[in-house]
Amino acid sequence: MLVPKRVKHRREFRGKMRGEAKGGKTVTFGEYGLKSLDSSWITNRQIEAARVAMTRYMKRGGKVWIKIFPHKSYTAKGVGVRMGNGKGAPAGWVAPVKREKVLFEIGGVSEDTAREALRLASHKLPVRTKFVKREEVGGADEG
Repeated sequence: MLVPKRVKHRREFRGKMRGEAKGGKTVTFGEYGLKSLDSSWITNRQIEAARVAMTRYMKRGGKVWIKIFPHKSYTAKGVGVRMGNGKGAPAGWVAPVKREKVLFEIGGVSEDTAREALRLASHKLPVRTKFVKREEVGGADEG
């Protein structure tokens, strides 16, 4: 499962999820991608479940790129603990994802296979997603 090797601070603020993603909005490594249409936290377990669903469907064919990483810790207080007494202990890791961010990319397989693999992966995620293709760089304006 994806977790950071080291972190400077164990407890982070929750942060804001306003606006679109700043980068990572295009398919760069593979031919097809899965783009987020909502902003949300995606846990390391959800990322792993989506990866397993894709690779199982593709049966060792093609390559998968994971474009998000769970570098943010979230905390939870124990059940039945009264209010106050500080912040809870770290409970897990999440990747804050803004809308328009490409989450996964696939290459080396047909479009139908990629579309179905990414559809299966999207069912494991807490955000609405869209299947996207790589835009060919260059064109008629070169010269």
